[in-house]
Amino acid sequence: MKRAAGPSAKTLSPAPPPTKRSAVVVGAATIVSFVALLYVVELVDQLGGHHLDRDGIRPLETAGLWGIIVAPLLHASWQHLIANTGPAVILGFLVTLTGLWRFLWATAIVWIAGGLGTWLIGNIGSTCGETDHIGASGLIFGWLTFLLVFGFFTRSAWQVLIGIVVLFCYGGVLWGAVPVLDVCGGVSWQGHLCGALAGVLAAYLLSGPERHAHQHRQHRRQEVLR
Repeated sequence: MKRAAGPSAKTLSPAPPPTKRSAVVVGAATIVSFVALLYVVELVDQLGGHHLDRDGIRPLETAGLWGIIVAPLLHASWQHLIANTGPAVILGFLVTLTGLWRFLWATAIVWIAGGLGTWLIGNIGSTCGETDHIGASGLIFGWLTFLLVFGFFTRSAWQVLIGIVVLFCYGGVLWGAVPVLDVCGGVSWQGHLCGALAGVLAAYLLSGPERHAHQHRQHRRQEVLR
């Protein structure tokens, strides 16, 4: 038979809620996991004789639309992937600091919109006919421009400072988005350009809450002054 506890009986207090993981830890784990996935995909591609590389973005081909989904995961060689690793880790991590949901949405917008743009204009300037665009550089350019303009859209001093530092450290790579005509193969300036434009679009769309809040404050001030 169970006995009721008396006044002197010990009571069990509820367990404290688990502490929220730091945004830094979550962001680092997220971007490292993504980059690790790139290396796994490249290993599979290497073992398979680079057959996956044929699934890149092939402009204006119906079958090439599939490349919009998989092209950022594919690289022509280990050297290609290694060259993208540093910028991907640093810029991707900085984007996660704006919020994990913003990182996911920004990545999705750059991935799809940038890829679609590459599909539309990817053959421009090529002297060797049809092209095949692969690599995470378009995504990296999108993260770069996102960071450059996000602070101006949100009017956040901290984000503006991050944008200035990013511009100082990585601004030179934007030359890779400048169109180069009459060439065969090489760097996909089309992918870089479309990724960069998609990054600006993502920054504008995802800064909506801050922009609307600023507009509301401006409206309140105008009402007070009337």
